[in-house]
Amino acid sequence: MDKNPKTFVCRNCNADIEVKALVDNLKVCPACDAHYPMSAQERLDLLVDTDSFQETDANLYSIDALEFPEYPDKLERDIAKTGLRSEMLSGTAKIGDYPVAIAIGDVGFIGGTCGAVIGEKVTRCIEHAGENQLPLVIVSVSGGMRMQEGTLALMQMAKTAAACTEYAKKGGFYISVVTDPTFGGATASYSSLGDVIVAEPGARIGFAGPLAVASLQEELPENFQKAESLVAHGFIDHIVHRAGMRQLLTDLISFVY
Repeated sequence: MDKNPKTFVCRNCNADIEVKALVDNLKVCPACDAHYPMSAQERLDLLVDTDSFQETDANLYSIDALEFPEYPDKLERDIAKTGLRSEMLSGTAKIGDYPVAIAIGDVGFIGGTCGAVIGEKVTRCIEHAGENQLPLVIVSVSGGMRMQEGTLALMQMAKTAAACTEYAKKGGFYISVVTDPTFGGATASYSSLGDVIVAEPGARIGFAGPLAVASLQEELPENFQKAESLVAHGFIDHIVHRAGMRQLLTDLISFVY
């Protein structure tokens, strides 16, 4: 099998799409507008001003504290695959020439699952934003809490939620950008605590993951766990095409400067 195919079939419309055409179109299907996942670096390049990003906490990385089978191998594999030491990039940058604190998840690193490192990075990013009176942007993508880290992963929900609360008390402005997929503890904590919550079209967002929901063997509503359903029911504020996300962030951030 070709490991680097030049074409693929869109999961949404079944059209044959050239990989290059998808990449050139911000990883959005040219035929039906389905949004495909981006790496953290790709999304950073899309959203922030050129050469403005200053990474923080790059030295943080996951360890196998519970001696979970095969976990070290998975970490090494995804470090090599993504070029990241953890599942999130965090730091400061400018968007539309406005300084911000920003954190961006990467679904390619163990499914974007949330472990101790992502919780620590999110918390430090929030705290830095509060201490320096910066607007905060967090781009979420998550397969849930990382089972290989057990309670160490689960406690990140409380830690990040508490950091969001303290940031809000300081009058901070937090924009949560929710992308496909965002499930589990991320949805139950920092992803849902923004002053403004925006999502990309078709993003799958929920607490229970698709496999858990499927096990119920129940008929589900149309657009279940989709951004379109969540915005209709008031759980998120706005859906915006990937191409317009940077301008939307610029417009929102301009309100606090």
